[in-house]
Amino acid sequence: MSQYRKKPIVVEALQYTGKNHNEMLHFMCPDLPDDAVAFDETIKTLEGKLHVSPMDWVIRGVKGELYPCKPDIFEETYELLEEAEKMDKKRWIAFYGGR
Repeated sequence: MSQYRKKPIVVEALQYTGKNHNEMLHFMCPDLPDDAVAFDETIKTLEGKLHVSPMDWVIRGVKGELYPCKPDIFEETYELLEEAEKMDKKRWIAFYGGR
Protein backbone atom coordinates (compact mmCIF):
# COMPACT_ATOMS: atom_id res chain seq x y z
CA MET A 1 0.00 0.00 0.00
CA SER A 2 1.28 3.47 -0.85
CA GLN A 3 1.22 6.42 1.55
CA TYR A 4 0.17 9.93 0.61
CA ARG A 5 0.61 13.35 2.17
CA LYS A 6 -2.09 15.99 1.79
CA LYS A 7 -0.89 18.84 -0.43
CA PRO A 8 -0.43 22.09 1.45
CA ILE A 9 -3.19 24.45 0.40
CA VAL A 10 -4.47 27.74 1.72
CA VAL A 11 -8.15 27.91 2.62
CA GLU A 12 -10.40 30.58 4.08
CA ALA A 13 -12.19 29.65 7.29
CA LEU A 14 -14.44 31.28 9.85
CA GLN A 15 -15.36 29.88 13.26
CA TYR A 16 -19.06 30.01 14.07
CA THR A 17 -19.46 31.27 17.64
CA GLY A 18 -23.22 30.92 17.85
CA LYS A 19 -23.50 34.72 17.82
CA ASN A 20 -21.76 35.80 14.60
CA HIS A 21 -24.72 34.97 12.32
CA ASN A 22 -24.30 37.97 10.03
CA GLU A 23 -20.54 37.49 9.66
CA MET A 24 -21.07 33.80 8.87
CA LEU A 25 -23.76 34.56 6.32
CA HIS A 26 -21.53 37.06 4.51
CA PHE A 27 -18.56 34.69 4.64
CA MET A 28 -20.62 32.05 2.86
CA CYS A 29 -22.33 34.48 0.45
CA PRO A 30 -20.18 37.61 0.05
CA ASP A 31 -22.53 39.24 -2.47
CA LEU A 32 -25.52 39.38 -0.11
CA PRO A 33 -26.81 42.80 0.91
CA ASP A 34 -26.05 43.88 4.47
CA ASP A 35 -29.70 43.48 5.51
CA ALA A 36 -29.89 39.81 4.43
CA VAL A 37 -31.69 37.29 6.63
CA ALA A 38 -29.87 35.59 9.51
CA PHE A 39 -27.71 32.48 9.23
CA ASP A 40 -29.83 29.40 10.02
CA GLU A 41 -26.94 27.12 11.12
CA THR A 42 -26.93 25.10 7.91
CA ILE A 43 -24.56 25.27 4.96
CA LYS A 44 -24.92 23.95 1.44
CA THR A 45 -22.09 21.50 0.78
CA LEU A 46 -21.27 19.13 -2.07
CA GLU A 47 -22.98 16.42 0.03
CA GLY A 48 -26.12 18.49 0.63
CA LYS A 49 -27.16 20.71 3.55
CA LEU A 50 -25.21 20.17 6.77
CA HIS A 51 -25.74 21.58 10.26
CA VAL A 52 -23.10 23.85 11.81
CA SER A 53 -22.82 23.90 15.60
CA PRO A 54 -21.35 26.74 17.65
CA MET A 55 -17.52 26.54 17.65
CA ASP A 56 -17.46 24.58 14.35
CA TRP A 57 -15.38 26.06 11.56
CA VAL A 58 -16.76 26.64 8.07
CA ILE A 59 -14.07 26.21 5.44
CA ARG A 60 -14.12 27.43 1.85
CA GLY A 61 -12.22 24.87 -0.24
CA VAL A 62 -9.99 25.45 -3.24
CA LYS A 63 -12.93 25.40 -5.65
CA GLY A 64 -15.17 27.61 -3.51
CA GLU A 65 -17.05 24.72 -1.89
CA LEU A 66 -18.06 25.05 1.76
CA TYR A 67 -17.79 22.40 4.43
CA PRO A 68 -17.97 22.30 8.23
CA CYS A 69 -15.13 21.12 10.43
CA LYS A 70 -15.18 20.31 14.14
CA PRO A 71 -12.81 22.46 16.25
CA ASP A 72 -10.50 19.61 17.31
CA ILE A 73 -10.03 18.42 13.73
CA PHE A 74 -9.49 22.00 12.54
CA GLU A 75 -6.78 22.58 15.17
CA GLU A 76 -4.99 19.35 14.17
CA THR A 77 -5.20 20.05 10.44
CA TYR A 78 -4.83 23.81 9.93
CA GLU A 79 -2.63 26.60 11.20
CA LEU A 80 -3.02 30.33 10.83
CA LEU A 81 -1.22 31.40 7.65
CA GLU A 82 0.98 33.98 9.38
CA GLU A 83 2.21 31.29 11.80
CA ALA A 84 2.85 28.85 8.94
CA GLU A 85 4.88 31.45 7.06
CA LYS A 86 6.94 32.23 10.19
CA MET A 87 7.68 28.53 10.71
CA ASP A 88 8.70 28.11 7.04
CA LYS A 89 11.12 31.03 7.40
CA LYS A 90 12.59 29.57 10.62
CA ARG A 91 13.00 26.17 8.93
CA TRP A 92 14.71 27.82 5.94
CA ILE A 93 17.13 29.72 8.19
CA ALA A 94 17.85 26.59 10.25
CA PHE A 95 18.48 24.50 7.11
CA TYR A 96 20.51 27.05 5.13
CA GLY A 97 22.14 28.77 8.09
CA GLY A 98 20.86 32.21 7.10
CA ARG A 99 22.65 32.18 3.74
